[in-house]
Parts: sequence; structure tokens; C-alpha cells
Amino acid sequence: MSQSDRRFSRVEITVHGVFALLVFIAIASAALLWFDPLAVWFGRRELATRIHTITGLLLPVPLALGLLSASFRSDARKLERLSSNDKQWLRSKDRRSGSIPVDRFNAGQKLNAAFTVGAITVLFGTGLIMGSILWSWPTKYRTGATWVHDWTAFAVTVAVVGHVYYALRYQRGDYSTAAADVQLTPP
Repeated sequence: MSQSDRRFSRVEITVHGVFALLVFIAIASAALLWFDPLAVWFGRRELATRIHTITGLLLPVPLALGLLSASFRSDARKLERLSSNDKQWLRSKDRRSGSIPVDRFNAGQKLNAAFTVGAITVLFGTGLIMGSILWSWPTKYRTGATWVHDWTAFAVTVAVVGHVYYALRYQRGDYSTAAADVQLTPP
């Protein structure tokens, strides 16, 4: 494929891969902390807590490093705004026919990116409060942060499952993320 057919740069693929790995580790370690049968099976709550905390603190790092790349910043700008076509795409029942023109990212991808960045920000902030990482917080704040953290984590887990489902369902998109190429004409 020619350079013009490339959908993602190597930096974008690396950021996505590292971020996905960190999210997977955070979800897995949270499951060890949340579900008693898994916690009993694993048996090392302190280790699971430490892994979860370190992973949570590392989550913003690949995104921040990605901002050093012009291609990553360019895509971040494209993900920022919904166009009139995006709004039409969201209301349409026939999104996959190609009858509605979309930019580099469709509206669903833009909403997922906005949700992910917002949720990671909330999880990072509430995690800092829960762990009293910067300073000691009163119990009422830690309790509230725990509630917000848990429900936001649940929503992120649902979004990740949906993201993986769509990646596996639409193989062309999955291939383009994995190999940075996209097939421009239908098979």
C-alpha cells in the first residue's frame, strides 16, 4: 500500500497498544480486588492493589507522550469536534452503507475517544483521592471517590468490551489498527 493509504502512524499504533495493555491490566487487577472468588484465588491483595495503583498512575503517560507526535496531535484535533455529517451519522440507522460521508473518524469513534479521555481523567483523579497519594483525604471524600471510581470503571469496562467487539466484528478496521493500513475499496 502507498503512504497515502496508511491510516495510523507507528506512533499512534504504539500509543494505542501501550494504552490498551495498561487498560487491560487495570481492569484485570480491579477484578482481582472487586470479586471475592478471584481475590481468594489470587490470594495476594496487596500485590493486586499495588499493580492497579501503578497501572492507574501510568495510564496518562502514553497519551502524553503521543502528544509529542505531529500525527497523534493531528488525529486528536480531528477527534475533537462533531460535524453536521457526524450528527446525521449518529441519527441514521444505515451507518455502514457509506451513504453518509464521514471524515477520518466516524461519530462513534469520536464519542468513544471523548468518553475514554474523560473517564480516564475521572479514574485518575478519584484514584488519587482513594489512595491518598498526594495527601490524606477525609473519609467522606474517599468514600465518594470510591463510588465514582467503581461506577466509572464499570462503564469503561463495558466500553472496552464494545470496542474489542467492533474491532473483531469489522476486521478491516482491526487490521488497519494493527498494521497501520486500511483497505480503501470494499473486498
